[in-house]
This record gives sequence, structure tokens and C-alpha cells, in this order.
Amino acid sequence: MTQPSYDVIAIGNAIVDVMAPCADELVAELGMVRGGMALVDAERATELYAAMGPAREISGGSAANTLAGLSALGARCAFVGQVATDELGEIFAHDIRAAGIDYATPPRAGDPPTGRCLIFVSPDGQRTMNTFLGASHFLPVAALDADAVADASVLYLEGYMWDPPGPRQVMRNAIAAARAAGRTVAFTTSEVFMIDLYGADFRALIDEGAIDILFCNHHELAALTGEEDFEAGLASLAPKLEILVATRSADGAVAIAGGERAEVLAEPIEQVVDTTGAGDLFAAGFLSGHVRGENLKRCLEMGAVAAAEVISHYGARPEADLKALMKKRFG
Repeated sequence: MTQPSYDVIAIGNAIVDVMAPCADELVAELGMVRGGMALVDAERATELYAAMGPAREISGGSAANTLAGLSALGARCAFVGQVATDELGEIFAHDIRAAGIDYATPPRAGDPPTGRCLIFVSPDGQRTMNTFLGASHFLPVAALDADAVADASVLYLEGYMWDPPGPRQVMRNAIAAARAAGRTVAFTTSEVFMIDLYGADFRALIDEGAIDILFCNHHELAALTGEEDFEAGLASLAPKLEILVATRSADGAVAIAGGERAEVLAEPIEQVVDTTGAGDLFAAGFLSGHVRGENLKRCLEMGAVAAAEVISHYGARPEADLKALMKKRFG
């Protein structure tokens, strides 16, 4: 097998996060579920944006956030995702390239506009997200460069992208290209509601051996396996995967690879400011260790350090020097 040019190539939503602090009373008044994530149409997005206080625009998207963390840790990365020919599309493209990530997907003319996620951040750092996916869900099959997928050590797929048929086919084609090249396929289930909608597809991919590394949180694990008990869920799913990574918010994370099991606690921080991107950056830290051949426990520890950094400030992209944080933590 030839040495890959990329450590990780990812397919995901290309969106810009619009973030503002808010009181929990506003969350209730607007009919949102505190701490939840809802898909909204253009009309609802306009309504929610009008209700927001002063906001910050920060490039986001789950898989793109993960790549931003990976690139900050020195990994070679590429991203596939669709924006429109508008201001937010230009912001997204600039930010991801400025992070050192190769991004060659051409922008799409006309409606819908570039996707955006309206994030209401409660005083305790909990985020309530409302996502208008816009152009992201018009990613065409032609946008996939199968040679680039084959030239990456890991293909990382964002579960949120399984909803529309076009991007779903892009992801299936990417899996086939990665498999043909003998590369690793990693998948994040993204959110419980995606499992409610497409759990049968996700389970089929796992049963077919199409996924090597699966990232999920404890809620998603329960939804995917039907097991409310965390340990029962792990026992049900782990034998079907090369690596299962399950996070448990403040309770840390567990990874199982074959007969090996590793666990870590969450890294202590002074204050949780915004939990947006915690899972994305955990995956970044874990995959950074994985592509460098670190052991399972160290991969989890790196994930915990990266997640702790991103929840200490607004936004789902790292602001501190992740390499320096890892050096301080591990020497």
C-alpha cells in the first residue's frame, strides 16, 4: 500500500455557526428544546436570527470542526462539502483553507444559500442549535474525488450528511473508494435524531463491515443498540467494529478495540463556556493519535484534551495551540 498524502479526508456539512448568548427563558419562549439540535427551514432560521442578541459568525460543521482540530495538531487533511456563492460561503472557504485544510469543492450558484447553524448559548455553556443546512445538502456526486479518498489514511464521515440522497450517495461512493484502497473508514453518528431516522442504514453499514471506527455518545449508543444500559450497549456493538469510541460528557469516554478497553475521565477546566464542538474535537484528538500510531488510552486522552479546549470558549474550532496543550499534558 502506498503512503497516503492525507491523514484524514472528511465529508460533511459546510456551514457557518452564528452564536449568541441567551437566557434560558428565551429558549423556552422560542419553543426550542434546551441543549437540543433541530433542523429548520429558511423561514424559521430567519425568525430565530431576528430573536438573537449580538452574534458571532464562526465557521462550523461537525466534520469540518474535526479537521480543524486535526490540522492544528499537525495532520494533513482535506474536506469535501458544499457552500453557495454568497458571503457565508466565502467565509467558510476562507476559514477552512486558512486552517491548512485542502478544500476543492466548487461553490454552488443560486439558492439555497450557504448553510448556517443558529446557536443559543445558555449561561452555563449549554448550546441549543438550530441548523439550516442550505447548500450543504446539494453536494453532488461529481464533487467526490475518489483518488483523493484513496490517498487518505482515514475517511471520516459525518452522520448528519446521511439525510439527503445526493450526499448519501457521495458517502457510499467514498466508502467504496476507501475500501478498494485498503483505507480506514471512520463514522460519527452525529445525533440521536439521525439514528431515529436512519438507524437501519447505520446498523447495516456496521454489519457489512463498512465502518472501522465508530464515534458516538452514550445517548446515541443507546439509540443505535436499543440498550439503555451503557455497558450492555458497548457489549452489543463493540464486536462489530475495529474500534468503538463512546463519549459520556463530563464522565469521560470509553474505547474498545478487539479485546482491549481503555477509559478516560473528562479533562478538568475552570469553566464550561460553550459545549459546541466538544464531540467534534474529541474525535480530532483521538484520530490525531490514531494516525500517529498511539495506543488506545493515549488516543482517548488526546481526545479529552482537545474537547476540553473547545468547551472553554465560544465556537467549535480550537483557539489555543493544541500542540502546546498536548505537549504540556503528555510531555
